[in-house]
Formats: sequence, C-alpha cells, structure tokens
Amino acid sequence: MTISIKTNDSSNDKLLNMLAKDAYRFGDFLLASGRKSHHYVNCKPVSLSGMGLELLSNALLEHVEEDALAVAGLTLGADPLVSGVAMAASQKSRLLDALIVRKEPKGHGTAAWLEGPTPPSGALITVLEDVVTTGGSSMKAVHRLRAAGYQVNRVVTIVDRQEGGQVTMEAAGLELISLFLLKDIAKHASLLLQ
Repeated sequence: MTISIKTNDSSNDKLLNMLAKDAYRFGDFLLASGRKSHHYVNCKPVSLSGMGLELLSNALLEHVEEDALAVAGLTLGADPLVSGVAMAASQKSRLLDALIVRKEPKGHGTAAWLEGPTPPSGALITVLEDVVTTGGSSMKAVHRLRAAGYQVNRVVTIVDRQEGGQVTMEAAGLELISLFLLKDIAKHASLLLQ
C-alpha cells in the first residue's frame, strides 16, 4: 500500500514549494521507464541544494525503520538522499549509515556493487528513492541488497507518480511510503503559475 505523507508544517510546505517550482515540468517527456508523460519530476535541483537536502533528509528520516542500520539507493538519484539522511540521523545521535547501489559492478578492484560502510549480514536496510514510476529503479536496489544478504522491507520515495510502483512493491513484499504524490506537486505547480 502506498502511504502518502500529508502534514501542514512549514517544512513540508517549503519542500512542496521547492519541488513544484524547481523539480516539476509540464510538457512532453520520455521517462526512464520508457513511458511517455506530460509530467516530469527531476528532484536533483532540490536534493542537491543545501536547503532542499536538509528538508528532504529530515522528512525521509522520519520514515526510516527504527531498526534499520543503513539507508541505500540506486545511484544517481539516491546518492544525495542516502548521504543526507545518514547525516541527519547523526545529528540526532542515531547510528545510520549510507549505501550507494551501483547500476553495474565496479570495473576494477573488488568489483563491488555496494559503496559505503557495509552492515552485518541480515541487517535491515531502508531503500530511498527520488521518484517512483513503475518501481524498476527501486527494485534494482532491493534485489542487489537482498542478494548481498540484507533485509529490505520498505522503500521511501520523495514522489510517487502512481503508475504501477505500488503494485511492483507489494508483489515484492515491500511497503512504499511517499512524501508526495505527483498529482499534488502538479496541482501546486499550477497554483504557483496563477
């Protein structure tokens, strides 16, 4: 089941404004999933800004499982997210490391798929994602982490486009939590234009 987080605090409002203004575009786009859409969301202008990363990191951290030893995600979209959440956790005296899941194994040295301090086998890891469409990118990270011996039960995303990601996650026994739904960001973006 997709859970969309709706709060009325000023941090959530600032984040929604930033996403609607800096991450959302309306037009004709080809998505990474291969689908065509009139809606495009690129969270990097927000996640790579100081204020945006701070807001995102704290919002995402609220939904990382209490027993998780690390957060992880597929490079490139999740790179700032996992780093920011690990730092936000440290600032709250919580031990939580960050892992980056490569799309291909490292071409030299250890040929590693995972970068970062590796937790013990069987550890619980929460996967972070910027945008979920069909869930394919998230599932690549989940499969790689599970193959490495880790437990993954939850994916937390900034934006759920509601185009099949929930079904994909449920089929894999995963809970999907989204900070925002695409329709909410699109609606807010149209309000900003008025």
